[in-house]
Amino acid sequence: MKHIFLIRHCQAEGQAPDARLTTLGQEQSLQLADCFNDIPIDYIVSSPYERAYRTIEPLAVKKSLSIHTDINLQERVLSQDNLPDWLEKLKLTFDDLDLCYAGGESSRQAMDRGIAVLDKAIRTDAKQIAVVSHGNLISLLLKYYNDQIQFEHWQALSNPDVYQLVFDDEYQLLHMERIWQSFKGINSLRR
Repeated sequence: MKHIFLIRHCQAEGQAPDARLTTLGQEQSLQLADCFNDIPIDYIVSSPYERAYRTIEPLAVKKSLSIHTDINLQERVLSQDNLPDWLEKLKLTFDDLDLCYAGGESSRQAMDRGIAVLDKAIRTDAKQIAVVSHGNLISLLLKYYNDQIQFEHWQALSNPDVYQLVFDDEYQLLHMERIWQSFKGINSLRR
């Protein structure tokens, strides 16, 4: 079996690719690494965005692992235009996966690039894989496996957040569960 831990980055200063983790986000990244003490992670792949990479860096150091980056895990661009009603526009993309705004990508396009990364990771020799990305893309990856995932699920994601996906030897999903709240010390991370 393969286990993928889909991790949303810790609290950050902004949305730009070079946005750093806040002081709290840095603390969260250390505590996140501690949450994986008893889980033998053997492969890490991350969005190249600073906030994602720095989220998983303490775990990589602790487990003596390299962090593989993949541009396909970057944040989804909803539109190049400034959309004052972006939240409503984002909600519509959960109902119509092919809806695309000027200069952006549809939910399906973002989902497809993210799934390509998961498929590649699943096919490695690794058994316990950490994948670090961003809220919108993570919610779309979850939606790929469970069509009941909607806009409200994206809204409910926290920074950080962790979902565990379990696959059989044929790469079929057996189980998907949000496990972030079950980690010990969760209350100290949700300040």
